[in-house]
Amino acid sequence: MARFSHPFAFVGALVLTGAFVLAGFPSRALAAPAAQASALPVPAARTVLTHHVARIGGRDIHYTATAGTIILRNAKDEPTASVFYVAYVADGLGPSAQRPITFAYNGGPGGSSALVHLGAFGPRMVRTTNGAQTPPPPYDIVDNNESLLPSSDLVFVDAVGTGFSRIVGKGTPKDFYGLDEDGHAFAQFVRRYITTNDRWNSPKFLAGESYGTTRSAILAKMLEDQGIAVSGVTLMSTVLYFPTIFGGNADDMPYWLYLPSEAAVAAYYDKLPVKPANLSAFLARARSFAEGPYASALAKGSNLTSAERTTLASELHEYIGLPTPYLEKSNLRVPPQRFEKELLGDEARTIGRYDARFSAFDLDPIGASAQTDPSSDAVFGAFTAAFNRYVRTELHYTTDQEYIFLSFEVNAAWNFKRGARDASMDVTGDLANAMTTNSYLRVFSANGLYDLATPFFATEYTLRHLGINPALQSHISYGFYPSGHMIYLNPVAHAQLASDLRRFYAEATSRESQPRR
Repeated sequence: MARFSHPFAFVGALVLTGAFVLAGFPSRALAAPAAQASALPVPAARTVLTHHVARIGGRDIHYTATAGTIILRNAKDEPTASVFYVAYVADGLGPSAQRPITFAYNGGPGGSSALVHLGAFGPRMVRTTNGAQTPPPPYDIVDNNESLLPSSDLVFVDAVGTGFSRIVGKGTPKDFYGLDEDGHAFAQFVRRYITTNDRWNSPKFLAGESYGTTRSAILAKMLEDQGIAVSGVTLMSTVLYFPTIFGGNADDMPYWLYLPSEAAVAAYYDKLPVKPANLSAFLARARSFAEGPYASALAKGSNLTSAERTTLASELHEYIGLPTPYLEKSNLRVPPQRFEKELLGDEARTIGRYDARFSAFDLDPIGASAQTDPSSDAVFGAFTAAFNRYVRTELHYTTDQEYIFLSFEVNAAWNFKRGARDASMDVTGDLANAMTTNSYLRVFSANGLYDLATPFFATEYTLRHLGINPALQSHISYGFYPSGHMIYLNPVAHAQLASDLRRFYAEATSRESQPRR
């Protein structure tokens, strides 16, 4: 029986959320880099303010940008980390002390915030090629017509060990590289930021992508526990319960949760025996087949009869397009990395894990899985170069320090244990607790139809199983877009996402629209 050997892989082996994700999802935490023998230097916190205007939503928005650092401290008030951020505050759109403020970040773990910053929400963005390789530099940085800035001030935060954020003073990797450790660091950053900038009375939002959604669930609860109420959480390309995408010999759940995404991809490449007349209706049928006949058949394991196997292989072919003999030979179970190889295998091409709309020739056409991800290969260089130039030229934050777009060291050292327990890879309880503690909290789930890293049906399944009171379930809303893990890489999807988020922010800040206990 096939296994999910690397449901996420970090870049080449493979982010989300980017888009960044784990390499291999280790069941136990790997050893962290050795702690330094003595305290590291502690740079002074610094801020650089600049003033700008951008064309957003058809009008000119004036804003103040602040690129700077905040020093985190331990219980003894000793410096442990210098966290880099870029904040954007709109000018002339109401008192900043009462305007919504959003803390945004990517995932990894080990990913900087550059993708959501210059791709999704910031007032400026790097122009990339939709669904294909972006040419080498020079890259264009342009106004982001879909920026969130008209709805909310924005703070993009780089996790410790990424971007310009660094361990300093008495800090060590084990203080930051883990589920709860990372959550505590972000909670302290938020508290320090809102104190320094008089934002305690602002409606507060969290926006995370990929592992950033994992962080958001943990962070929402930690902030609520500290008396910092959160108005809304945007989950983009979500993973909260890792078993939904990380399976093994005895766990069939990921196979049927991936199926609707694979069906969407097969339809995109016109690999289905019958072309769907309506994609939404087709995906609704795929969901029903996945959680009904397909899940039931897989649950039988070796008790599935030969006739049942043949019938199911034929039905599965109708949804994901792979040849029936291949599906039977695969024991009706095709891990996503094999699907990525097989769908266009006759062309010696592989499709993207993060965004299956991207495809490329494979270095090893007969290998079991792709050696690189065409979707990350197509755009990561553009984001890395563009951010390095943007922060130094437009924001005037000058430094010789390396901006770490992705950190393999952080990723490899991550601790998935929570306290004395083994790695649970489940943060649904954190989100459920936050939503129950604060019955005004709203959640928006944004999903790319062609995302093979965090499939949309797995997200739907997870958010349906939070265990919250049914009255609170209506506080979760969804968006589905013709794009992948980094939804904003498709301009059409980006515009749809921006429209949905404008509505979400309006609802989340309207007390009249929210039922009381």
